[in-house]
Amino acid sequence: MSRRFLQSTIVQGTLVCMFAAVGFADGGAIDPAQEAWYKKYKSQQNAPKPDEMLLNTDPEPDLSEGFVDLFNGEDLMGWTPKGGTCKYEVKDGALVGTVTPGSNSTYLSTDKTDFKDFVFTCEMKWEVDGNSGVMFRAQTKPGKNGETVFGPQAEMEGISGDRYWNGGIYGQSCGGYFYPVWLKEHKQARAALDREGWNRLTISAQGNVIKTWVNGVPVAHWVDDGTYSEGFFGLQIHKGAKGIVHWRGIRVKEL
Repeated sequence: MSRRFLQSTIVQGTLVCMFAAVGFADGGAIDPAQEAWYKKYKSQQNAPKPDEMLLNTDPEPDLSEGFVDLFNGEDLMGWTPKGGTCKYEVKDGALVGTVTPGSNSTYLSTDKTDFKDFVFTCEMKWEVDGNSGVMFRAQTKPGKNGETVFGPQAEMEGISGDRYWNGGIYGQSCGGYFYPVWLKEHKQARAALDREGWNRLTISAQGNVIKTWVNGVPVAHWVDDGTYSEGFFGLQIHKGAKGIVHWRGIRVKEL
């Protein structure tokens, strides 16, 4: 079934069927500018059918009260790198991640591993372009070359290229994109990133419903099947030849 569900009721002993809207994308049309990316990713294990994708139309959550800092601005207490050997350090009160050529993708991960329902927010800026993102409800498993981090990731792909899927949800080491930002309705979301300054990423996870915002602009609305109900946060530095990413204001409110 595409973007409406069949609702049944009984009126004077007669079964009556009617369609009720449930918030699916109106038409679920791929943006023509995204056709090449759609063709590339539509066969991924997790790839959704465009006409079954949900839209995030909610305002960004209130970020003013009830949050605790996950980063103290001085050192990496409470965090441990996983998956590779990319470098993380603190400079001028910001957390800075730098690509180590030849390293696997690396995730600076919270030592707390049981985050369930929450609103998470942080600010990110690129000193040198490179793919990045924030893992949430993440987990680990043994891999061929050591520990593998897997689970959902709010994608923050960098400041170059023509895909613009920042705020989309990628299934890291577990089947590819859960929520690609390829619909016509995502035009504003794809334009949300500031390619020179700081960018605020916000993630809401309540039960199976995950939503994201970039600089206050709604992006993703993904419903998990229950596989990723809890885990840790991880700040990604993607493997590659170069890349330097800054984070600050890393905060969470558990619900």
